[in-house]
Amino acid sequence: MRNVTARDWPSWYAEHRVLPYLRRAVDAGTLRQAEAADVERVCERLPELAGPAEPPARLHGDLWNGNVLWGADGRVHLIDPAAHGGHRETDLAMLRLFGCAHLDRILDGYEETAPLADGWAGRVGVHQLFPLLVHAVLFGRGYAEQALTAARTALRRPG
Repeated sequence: MRNVTARDWPSWYAEHRVLPYLRRAVDAGTLRQAEAADVERVCERLPELAGPAEPPARLHGDLWNGNVLWGADGRVHLIDPAAHGGHRETDLAMLRLFGCAHLDRILDGYEETAPLADGWAGRVGVHQLFPLLVHAVLFGRGYAEQALTAARTALRRPG
C-alpha cells in the first residue's frame, strides 16, 4: 500500500487503495471485469459520494474488531496499526464491517467528541470497499460479492 500524499481524499482513496486491489481481484478471477465497472464508477463519483471535504485525520488503518482489545479495567487498547492520514469515517466503517463490541458506545463517544458530517452512516459502504477488496483478493468470492453490494448501494445514493 502506498502512503503518498494526494490533492484530496477521494482521489487518494481511489488511486492508492480501491483500484489497486480491484485490479488484483480481477486478475485473480475473483471479480469479473464487467462487475469491476461498478467499483470503478464509485471511484469516479467519490468526490460527490465521500461527503464534505475534511482535513486528513490520523487513522489506525486496520481497525477491525481483532485489533481492538478491551482491558479488564474497561479501557480500550488498539493494536497492529497501519497508520496513515485519511478520512475519519474510514476507521468507523471498518469497525462496523467485521463487528465490534460496544460499537454503539464508540460511535456515541465519537459523536460527542468530534461529530461526523450529516449522512456519514450512508457512506459506510464507500469506506468499506478497500478492506472488502483486500479480503476478496485474499479469501475469495464471498468478499467480492460484499464489495459489489457496497459499490452498487453507493451508486444508488444521490450525490
